[in-house]
Amino acid sequence: MAKGEAKLLYPGLADFYKTWSPIAYTIVRVVVGIVMIMHVLPKFNAGPAAIAAYMARNGLEPGLAFAFASMFLESVGGACLILGLFTRFFAAALAIEMLIAFFAVHYAKGFGVMAGGYEFVLVLGVVLFAIALRGGGPYSIDRQIGKEL
Repeated sequence: MAKGEAKLLYPGLADFYKTWSPIAYTIVRVVVGIVMIMHVLPKFNAGPAAIAAYMARNGLEPGLAFAFASMFLESVGGACLILGLFTRFFAAALAIEMLIAFFAVHYAKGFGVMAGGYEFVLVLGVVLFAIALRGGGPYSIDRQIGKEL
């Protein structure tokens, strides 16, 4: 045990935690990727023009560029998060997108997600930032090819 590290109340769980830690991280990365893909599906159903108009109404100009950027990042980036491919790049790009959404759309509506607030984008942004810092992890294509950004 490293100096200053908390002692487990049940030391018998140490092996369980050690075994499941990389798997749990992979599950978080994959689930966030799935969330991003599910988040972009309504944008594809609405179409780029409708998303561009929404972006423009929220002060994001040129709206069409923001629409295509968000649709690309959330679909391709979400898929890459699931696979663990170019993980740091896409996680960082998506975290920046969540930061933009935080200030441009959600902050003025307050915290609660039910009122359109920033609760959801805040959690996603922080988790994406953490993924960008950590990378693909042990169960990723990045690890298999031995290179990451």
